[in-house]
Amino acid sequence: MGVTAAVAGASGYGGGELLRLLLGHPDIEIGILAANTSAGLPVTDVHPNLPDLEGRVFADTQALVESKADLIFLALPHGQSGAVAAALPQGVRVVDLGADHRLADPAAWARAYGGEHAGSWTYGMPELPGARARIAASTRIAAPGCYPTASSLALAPVLAAGLVEPRDLTVVAASGTSGAGRSAKVNLLGSEVMADLTAYKVGTHQHRPEIAQALSGVAGVPVSLSFTPVLAPLPRGILATCSGRALPGVDAEVVHEALRAAYAGEPFVRVLRPGRWPRAAATLGGNAVHVQGTYDAESGRVIVVSALDNLGKGAAGQALQCANLMLGLPETTGLTAQGIAP
Repeated sequence: MGVTAAVAGASGYGGGELLRLLLGHPDIEIGILAANTSAGLPVTDVHPNLPDLEGRVFADTQALVESKADLIFLALPHGQSGAVAAALPQGVRVVDLGADHRLADPAAWARAYGGEHAGSWTYGMPELPGARARIAASTRIAAPGCYPTASSLALAPVLAAGLVEPRDLTVVAASGTSGAGRSAKVNLLGSEVMADLTAYKVGTHQHRPEIAQALSGVAGVPVSLSFTPVLAPLPRGILATCSGRALPGVDAEVVHEALRAAYAGEPFVRVLRPGRWPRAAATLGGNAVHVQGTYDAESGRVIVVSALDNLGKGAAGQALQCANLMLGLPETTGLTAQGIAP
């Protein structure tokens, strides 16, 4: 096919995972790799797990703007991709792994991130109703965040089926440390993280409006959502426990059937058999989401648990899935639902 893809932010965890996936993609050639803070460094000094990139050197972001790439991935920190995207040619296809173009409401962006809103792009979660066709027809895609992917794919089927009250949703999700990026931070030191679980940004996390936006689109009405993120002593992976107050006539079988019906034929969502619950480790290295749900009669709540790799389906894998749709390729190209173990 002869498609060349450039990557901005190629020195980060998400960028590195994207490079790993692109190296195995049969229809995409890797072009310029931009990383301002690592410009001039050999790629394999930063990503020694990618020996096939031996001899490649990181460029600065300006080189990316001047490149002739057919496809550009922006794996930049939140708040940085808007300016880069604005300088790119209109015809080039762009997938933004950051948050800059996810939110439709400028006021919601300002509350969550601060600064000027860069505008909204097509939201890139193919499994949401109607999303696949919109992605395929777009040249600008905002790839969802890791927490929003885990939460939205857990709750979307039960909302769409009318099983839960949209105004009473809760999510408690544990994530590995790679979700915080590669920059050095005291709270992410091994001595701080090991043998500990830490709730953070409780009630104020920047991903909450994104989750609410995605689920409101599914429900057809505004949802109300409590979101509590938890930092876990893992390099990567997310386990999200999501719930909503059940509406009349719901039981465990109804919940499981709603999940099965919603994801029948989906290449990357696996609804586990009854009694088997998701494990974050089972999704590592793949683009899969594992989900399971039930009805808690004591509390009157539907509970859906999801697991995914925050660098895979939660970032680089989902971005490549969207790129495949944009390019008219099978969306599974270069991706797998299978994880690695141990």
